[in-house]
Amino acid sequence: MLFSQTCYSVLVVSASERFNDVIRSLLPASLFLPVRFVSSISAARRAAADRVYDLILINAPLPDDFGSAFAAQQSANRETLALVLVRAAQQEELHSQLVENGVFTLAKPTTAQALQTALQWMTAARERLRRVEAKTQTLEEKMEEIRLVNRAKWLLIEQRHMTEPEAHRWIEKQAMDRRQSKKAVARALLEGSLPE
Repeated sequence: MLFSQTCYSVLVVSASERFNDVIRSLLPASLFLPVRFVSSISAARRAAADRVYDLILINAPLPDDFGSAFAAQQSANRETLALVLVRAAQQEELHSQLVENGVFTLAKPTTAQALQTALQWMTAARERLRRVEAKTQTLEEKMEEIRLVNRAKWLLIEQRHMTEPEAHRWIEKQAMDRRQSKKAVARALLEGSLPE
């Protein structure tokens, strides 16, 4: 992480100033920016409505709610990882409730070193999510291209009485001749802006 160019946005939900002071010391601006502190789940909901955070740290319980439902809800967003710090006696039960939602749990009292390790695990998991999101986006773009090209082929089959292989070759040739992607040619054909 020393040479990382990535910054992680963090929402800390905690009513304890002592905890907040420890967390502040573990979140250098070179790696974690912006960092927002709120003291209740209702304030956390408002903050999460304003932006998507990479990491959410919840020091449970909070004055208005325990925080586990909020953590599960936020972890449903592919971009967000949540950590709930909970009393040691409750940690195992809470972990079994939240693990399927991808929420991390940590027993407290804890040490600054354990929190640092948890943050390192969360940033590593967030980087893995970034790669998965990039692959997903690439696959979605490819699927969109396939759908457009298929619709264009059906248009050629219906209107110009081509066979499917002929329509496919026609789109490929137009793409090469025009120095455009098959997707661009298909879109132009479907919009009626491609000359005969």
